[in-house]
Amino acid sequence: MSNLLSIQDLKVAFRMGKVDGVMQRQLAVKGVSFDVPENSTVALVGESGSGKSVTAMSILNLLPSNAEREGRILFQGRDLLQASLSDLQAIRGRDIACVFQDPMSSLNPVFDVATQICEPLIKHMGMSRRQALVRAEELLHEVGIPEPKRRLKAYPHEMSGGQQQRVMIAVALACSPKLLIADEPTTALDVTIQRQVMELMARLKESHKMSLLFISHDLGVVGEISDQVVVMRHGQVRENAPVAQIFNAPQDAYTKALLACRPSLSENPARLMVIDDHIAGRGAGNSAVVKDDSAPVIMEVTGLQKSFWLKEGLFGKREFKAVKGVNFKLRKGHTLGVVGESGSGKTTMGLTLLRLHEPTGGQVLFDGKDLLKMSGPDWQKMRRRIQVVFQNPYASLNPRFTIGQTLREPMEIHGIGANTAEREARAVALLNKVGLDESAMGKYPHEFSGGQRQRIAIARCLTLQPEVLVLDEAVSALDVSVQAQVLNLLKDLQDEFGLSYIFISHDLAVVKFISDEVLVMQNGDVVEQALTRELIAAPREEYTRRLLGAVPRGYQGPAPAAA
Repeated sequence: MSNLLSIQDLKVAFRMGKVDGVMQRQLAVKGVSFDVPENSTVALVGESGSGKSVTAMSILNLLPSNAEREGRILFQGRDLLQASLSDLQAIRGRDIACVFQDPMSSLNPVFDVATQICEPLIKHMGMSRRQALVRAEELLHEVGIPEPKRRLKAYPHEMSGGQQQRVMIAVALACSPKLLIADEPTTALDVTIQRQVMELMARLKESHKMSLLFISHDLGVVGEISDQVVVMRHGQVRENAPVAQIFNAPQDAYTKALLACRPSLSENPARLMVIDDHIAGRGAGNSAVVKDDSAPVIMEVTGLQKSFWLKEGLFGKREFKAVKGVNFKLRKGHTLGVVGESGSGKTTMGLTLLRLHEPTGGQVLFDGKDLLKMSGPDWQKMRRRIQVVFQNPYASLNPRFTIGQTLREPMEIHGIGANTAEREARAVALLNKVGLDESAMGKYPHEFSGGQRQRIAIARCLTLQPEVLVLDEAVSALDVSVQAQVLNLLKDLQDEFGLSYIFISHDLAVVKFISDEVLVMQNGDVVEQALTRELIAAPREEYTRRLLGAVPRGYQGPAPAAA
């Protein structure tokens, strides 16, 4: 099989400005080499900062202006590093197309779907607007968008995340490219939509006879879609082998560590292994301890409802019931997992508990008092005891506050600590608790990685000594090794402080690791509720079985033959 793309000794450095008259450069990719054969899927795998996205974006030179590239990138024998801008523009979209992680950042919000699919067809294929519209409708049908003709007139914000990603794939496929670069295309999607998008991309790869360069940090996803896997760390290739070998007989310690980091539906360790644990030869520990099912109830929710009123016609409106009568009990020191697809109502339920959405009906008893009826000073005092950690650590911290200010502010509002020095000492102690040191106090959020920012968000919650934490997709944006560190941290904090968690997630493997009981939601209703071990072993509802079946399990094929 001939190679469609060959990357040879690629180096990428970023100019960082001059110091004492000398230009400083940061080397992000350090001599990377691999091939993408025709009609095959090659996966680039690694943690955030491994250089995998920089490597892929180097192919079409979609890098910032301060990037410098060396080496060779041969596409059908032609070196793209030597190609002019006009030559690259002719290749982009026509011969090589890209699908990125966040479709809302890639799709233009002011253009409808038709305009965005038609653009490459008119530019590269020379079609008229009428011809392009016919082809755009065919493409939407091909990627599984219902009512494609009607959806051509829709704008990106009128579609779900899964539909937006399908539109991005339709745009990328418009000119039948020979190579599709997919950069984390399923990371932000729930498991069932992720499964649909993976199956769609595999099917389209076969039908269009194209190659796929698939970039991900999740080896579970990679194992199900790839023929060849390239494992990267710190800008270098650590292992390059067929998918069967990577999963059944990995050679590099880092590859083995990546495989060991992800929570599993079949095992139940007390702690997840992180990269450094595996490389150092430390074990994951014993099986998780089953908690006391008779622990005191700290929160009891009865008939919780939330409706939104949507405009209909010129003067009319209709009720949309996002949460339809949720009931559960949360015990002290326990974790209640809440799972479901996007649109199931799980996040709305969590925000309604906190009254970030005002409820339509129901009762939330906390310490014998109904949270939904409180107001003024009583509610302010109660807010100390229930805190929230949001999904996006990049958006939940004020970029203009130092970390010290971020941690002191809630203590100042709620009168915790006698003076600034005492609050400062408490903030430093909490940073140490979440694995950061005192030097973080004077820094700003942009100086930290996503995992570090999520640790800071957790420390901010702990400044108020809460009893309940609502964690809304708090680890879904993190790569597997950082996710393991944060999950272990949450377990440690729960054991130390007796915290109770409401853990909202679309990832059942993560929920199984951290939760004692699981609530399964669909269309605003609770369809199943059980102890975690019982629900995973014997789900009663077809919807729950479908969620479990959609969890990526990695490569399931035969072991490689002995040499």
